[in-house]
Amino acid sequence: MFRILVRGLLLMLLTGAVNAAPVFVFTAIPDQDETQLKLRFQKIADYLQEELQTEVRFVPVKSYAATITAFRNNQVQLAWFGGLSGVKARELVPGSIALAQGIEDPEFKSFFIANSSTGLMPADSLPESVRDLTFTFGSKGSTSGRLMPEYYLRETFGESPNDVFSRVGFSGNHSRTIALVESGAYQLGALNYKVWEAAVADGNVDTSKVQVIWETPTYPDYQWTLRGDMDAVYGEGFSDRVQQALLKMTDPELLRSFPRSGFIPASNDDFEPVRKVAKAVGLLD
Repeated sequence: MFRILVRGLLLMLLTGAVNAAPVFVFTAIPDQDETQLKLRFQKIADYLQEELQTEVRFVPVKSYAATITAFRNNQVQLAWFGGLSGVKARELVPGSIALAQGIEDPEFKSFFIANSSTGLMPADSLPESVRDLTFTFGSKGSTSGRLMPEYYLRETFGESPNDVFSRVGFSGNHSRTIALVESGAYQLGALNYKVWEAAVADGNVDTSKVQVIWETPTYPDYQWTLRGDMDAVYGEGFSDRVQQALLKMTDPELLRSFPRSGFIPASNDDFEPVRKVAKAVGLLD
């Protein structure tokens, strides 16, 4: 009798281990340094784990391209993407869906900043005097730090950035762009306006050395994207539960991680303008 009970218990444990849902993993584009990313998103992991009642883990990545690769390879199932990285990821993983975006994301914008030594002042358009200065984008795969700034540079000057500026670089992330322009390593740069505003509010920018000289027209940007096969893995309705958890995230401390004032529903069609611009600029086949 004892042996039967033991066998039954072992069978239950083994069956439970087999049927246990795998860890739900998410990541985010590295628009700031890795330390900041971990601080920002571990709290989000804890929140999602409580809401979804399944183990949730945040995994940082080193580059925008690595974020897309991790999503394509199912190393992560959910990602906080920028507009361009989200479009690329969804094209690589058919059936994946944009679930939610920040309230600010349908009308996002980029700031062009300049070192005070240039003498450039805020204006309604980019002046001809930026020619032959040095300029840095953020990451090569960034929507707000590369794609849209390049699009508007080409629209303004009718030339590629390499033909407009004496030197063009890629800082890697928005925080680094601020630091490089503030220090004078580059005279100009373009970045995500939310990162700029947060850095200024936190006292991390010397506005006597660097300031915003122009802001782009608005465009759709960041969003949460989920792989399309999640209901088959975690159970019917799981995708809806993930979306609802994101939409009802109202804790100000959690929202500061992005930073956003809240989240609203998103769809793949919302980012069609980004896809068209990426094709026009040559960043998407």
